[in-house]
Amino acid sequence: MKKYFGLILVFYLFACQPQNESIHATILDGDGVISLQTESLTPKLILAQAGIILGLADKIQFHGADLPDDFSLPAGGTYVLQVRRAHTLTLITPDDKLIYETASATVGQALAQIGLQLFTSDYVAPPLEAPITSNITIVYRPARSLSVDANGKIISIKSSRQTVGLALASAGIPLLGLDKSQPDESEALPADGQIKIYRVRETVTILETKIPYSTEYEYSAEQQPGEQTVVQPGELGLTISRIRTRYENGNEIAKITDAQTIVRQPRHSIIRLSTQTQIQTIDTPDGQFQYWRAVQMYTTSYSPCRSGTSQCSYGTASGLPVKQGTVALIPSLFNQLSGAKVYIPGYGVGIVADVGGGFPDGRLWIDLGFSDEDYQSWSGMHTVYFLAPAPPSIPAGLN
Repeated sequence: MKKYFGLILVFYLFACQPQNESIHATILDGDGVISLQTESLTPKLILAQAGIILGLADKIQFHGADLPDDFSLPAGGTYVLQVRRAHTLTLITPDDKLIYETASATVGQALAQIGLQLFTSDYVAPPLEAPITSNITIVYRPARSLSVDANGKIISIKSSRQTVGLALASAGIPLLGLDKSQPDESEALPADGQIKIYRVRETVTILETKIPYSTEYEYSAEQQPGEQTVVQPGELGLTISRIRTRYENGNEIAKITDAQTIVRQPRHSIIRLSTQTQIQTIDTPDGQFQYWRAVQMYTTSYSPCRSGTSQCSYGTASGLPVKQGTVALIPSLFNQLSGAKVYIPGYGVGIVADVGGGFPDGRLWIDLGFSDEDYQSWSGMHTVYFLAPAPPSIPAGLN
């Protein structure tokens, strides 16, 4: 009876006044106004006398408060009674849809009518203060308890939002920039209530890389033997790379080359060499030799059964047997120097008698022959002396 206490107090004041047996009632029903003098004292009988029929959910109000239809009004008073007609309300929740009649004035009152307990973080649309209108639909989503792992710090929140991203934003811990979450921010709230935030950032580094230049040779009969002239100096090129490094929760997880731009092309060098030869003499433990070129070459060794094939090969391209004293060069040099002699310290004199594959990078190379019985393993750079007499034309690369 607490909600009727104010009304009882008002009616008590009426009762304290001199009274007759009738009352004067004014009834407001929508846009209609009916006034009558009646000896009926209950709202139900007064409305019946006025020809007003109430629906099951309609309400009678006095001074804005609901008035039971069998309430006995003090005689002799003047009363303004308002009929509040019920409207059909559709309540949609995550689990159900409820349709019922209500004469409540606002959404909040209508939800309280069915005993729904609301919390600040619950979602209600239209808002609680919105008026009840005909055939109104109300959407209600109760807030859920969520546990958010933000870089090892556990934060408990409640949210009625429908996606992870909106729930985090409403709790004041939004995803910013490259941040991401598990589940993804566009997904629905997880059934287990667990959300993990990954704070993501990127740094950009500009890396400069030098591009090596190549060397080209040109030959001249006017150039003095052994001399080199730089016709065009080489210039290194330059590449600029943009490297992005990504971090998640402070830990580096990826390094990506975003863009690579050549800002300066390398310029090759041009060196002029002589086609003339100059005979020189060298004293060695094997005796004195005259030579027309001494060059650094990558040196390997082979024998009939160590020639890199599945079968033993005892002959050479020139017809000589493979043994110590026969050496192999790449085809271009072999074609110009076949039968020429070379001297390699530690190996002795050899005859250019065979052909080998060389190296893919084009470095100068010589393969020293041995028999299987006296085979020695050679590798590395060694000086090779090309012995006199010199050939009519100097092969490219040996100038």
